[in-house]
Amino acid sequence: MASNEAVVKLVRVRRGASVLYGVLEGDSVQLIDGDLLGERQLTGESVALGDVQLLRPCEPTNVLCVGLNYASHLQGREAPTHPAIFYKPLSALQDPEGPIEIPLDSKDLHFEAELVIVIGRKARHVSKEDAEDYILGYTCGNDVSERNWQKGSMGDPADRQWWRAKGSDTFGPLGPCIATGLEYRDSRIQCILNGEVVQSQMLSDLIFDAPTMVSFASRYVTLLPGDVIFTGTPGKTKAMKPGDVVEVQIEGIGTLRNHVIVTPE
Repeated sequence: MASNEAVVKLVRVRRGASVLYGVLEGDSVQLIDGDLLGERQLTGESVALGDVQLLRPCEPTNVLCVGLNYASHLQGREAPTHPAIFYKPLSALQDPEGPIEIPLDSKDLHFEAELVIVIGRKARHVSKEDAEDYILGYTCGNDVSERNWQKGSMGDPADRQWWRAKGSDTFGPLGPCIATGLEYRDSRIQCILNGEVVQSQMLSDLIFDAPTMVSFASRYVTLLPGDVIFTGTPGKTKAMKPGDVVEVQIEGIGTLRNHVIVTPE
C-alpha cells in the first residue's frame, strides 16, 4: 500500500453560493487563500467536510484520455507504440457524488476506473525527464463509456471520435481531491460496483507512465494548469444499470463515488 505521509490532498468545495479551496485533513477542510493552481497558504479557518459539497477538484481547459494502457485491458489487441489519446468534452465532467446519467437510448453503459493526471504548469514540448515537474498531482476518474456507441453494435453505427460514447453529459466523474506528493506507482486502483470489487490493478502496471503521457501530449497540445489526462482502465468492464453505485478507489487519493440514474426527460 502507498504511504500517505507526503501526500497533501487539495480540494475544491461549495459552501452555500461560494466556491472555496482547501486541504482535506480527515473529516475537515483547512481553507486556503488563492486557488489550487497558484500560490496558496492556509488561512487558519477550517470547515467540516459534512458542511460543504465536494466539487471536481479542478476546472480544466482540456480533458485528454489515454486508451489501451494496461496489458490486462488489451484482451488480444496489440499494444500501442505510443499513448492512444482521445478527448472528452468539458461538459462530460461530473462532481463526486453527482449522478452518472444513462441516456434513454443507451444499451450498454460501462464503468472505467482510471488514475487522472492533473497538470500544474503550462507544458509545451516537455521532455519525459522533465515531465513530472509539470504534474500538480493525481485524482480519480471514471471514463464512463457506452460500448454500443463506441464499437457499433445492436444495429447502431459506431460514433466518430466517440463523441457520445465517451463524451455524453456526466460521463467523466472526477475527484475527490488532487493528491500532491503521491508516488502513484505504489498505489492500487480499484473499481467497486455495489460493494463488489470489479477492477483491481497496481498503477505500476500502466504501459505508458505519467511522464511519458504528459511528454507525448505536450508535443502537440499545449497543456495548461488544471488540464487533466485520464490514463486508461485495467482489466474488464461491464454494464451499469439505474440504481447502481460505482466507486473508483486509489490508495493515497481516496474514493470517487457516483450513483447511476436514467437521464431525466
